[in-house]
Amino acid sequence: MKLVILGAGESGVGTAILGKQQGYDVFVSDMGQIKPKYKKRLNDEGIRWEEGQHTEAEILSADEVVKSPGIPDTAPMVEALMAKGTPILAELEFAHRYSKGKTICITGSNGKTTTTSLIYYIMKKWGVDVGLAGNIGRSYALQVATQDHDWYVLEISSFQLDNMFDFRADVAVLMNITPDHLDRYEFEMQNYVDSKMRIIQNQTPKDTFVYWSDDEYIDNELQKRLDGYAPKPTPSSRKAVMGNPTLEPFSDKDIDPNSDFPLPGKHNQRNMMAARAAVRAAMAKMELSAGEQEKKEAILAQCLKDFPGVEHRLEKVIEKDGVLWINDSKATNVDACHVALEAMSRPTVLIVGGKDKGNDYNDIKALVKEKCSAVVYMGVDNAKLHAAFDDLGLPVADTHSMKECVEACRRFAKPGDVVLLSPCCASFDLFKNMEDRGEQFKALAKE
Repeated sequence: MKLVILGAGESGVGTAILGKQQGYDVFVSDMGQIKPKYKKRLNDEGIRWEEGQHTEAEILSADEVVKSPGIPDTAPMVEALMAKGTPILAELEFAHRYSKGKTICITGSNGKTTTTSLIYYIMKKWGVDVGLAGNIGRSYALQVATQDHDWYVLEISSFQLDNMFDFRADVAVLMNITPDHLDRYEFEMQNYVDSKMRIIQNQTPKDTFVYWSDDEYIDNELQKRLDGYAPKPTPSSRKAVMGNPTLEPFSDKDIDPNSDFPLPGKHNQRNMMAARAAVRAAMAKMELSAGEQEKKEAILAQCLKDFPGVEHRLEKVIEKDGVLWINDSKATNVDACHVALEAMSRPTVLIVGGKDKGNDYNDIKALVKEKCSAVVYMGVDNAKLHAAFDDLGLPVADTHSMKECVEACRRFAKPGDVVLLSPCCASFDLFKNMEDRGEQFKALAKE
């Protein structure tokens, strides 16, 4: 069996190593340049690879293909594979075949990284043999190949869900569904919603589905599926059994106003409730004695008081000259910026901009007017931002690098203000990735 991997990043290289271990003839192809550390790993494993091109004869002879989730179905080589009928999988689908571990899978437009990290934090404190993977942590496939765990906590994007078919989550968590990545879904919200709802595919009543019941879409989508609604799969995907899990909803009415959870904002209270429900569902599968359950509940309660939070998500960087600088670079859509602004209790200089994904900034316009003392645009093309916010009458600045951006924020910010990087957009117009954007912001803020 020949396995071709498209994309030689963390997940692609991990999949290649697992594939070779399982007896596949493996070939890795990347249209870009492969990082030296990944080239060395592939060479050490004796795996063939290429960069800067896709050799058609090599790729179209594959029995299966695992593609990077960042590669769209409109890529010419993906279209050629679809025309040939070659199965195209996600890394998570492939890795799951060979893993003994149970899975807690978290998705949602916003909040998934914080929730995933909190669940992993709790499971580690419990002493569980657990791996962290998906969009964060090390490659799931590489962990399965080198040190398979009893449990995995997986942060999963809609792109990964699109190419998962037989995979089943023991515990699935859906934080929310708000417009995001619509450029990948024909600018049709229902297509994106259908992708997120794939988190429950193949689940049985023995499995658990944790979700925010106040969300605009989720309850309705569950009912539609009970009534026989059949989602349209994306071009490289195929139909999947939507599942019939045990439902574990949580709601804003369940928020405890006296909670000791250390992260600010109502959205973080939701993240906490989701994580608590998920780990309790996992605990129910561990066949523990009453005493062991009581001990784990005590550890859980302590974790909800001392969780340190997630880098690049409402991360307090420094307070200098009376100005607090906050890095929220993970806010890559409008709703993420919305919840960040809601959490602000001081006048805010907002940094917004980047690679637009079909955003509708009207959703935060009233909040920007209420909370912000100035707005700094940062991107290659800021025209859409000017059209959205200039008429609010706030001071604005047009910047095209992080250095220009931070200098503008310094001019605008007064003692008692917050400077908030919460961009609403992807980072790829000016930065390598979201982390690079956040690291540059932090370094310049501290100078």
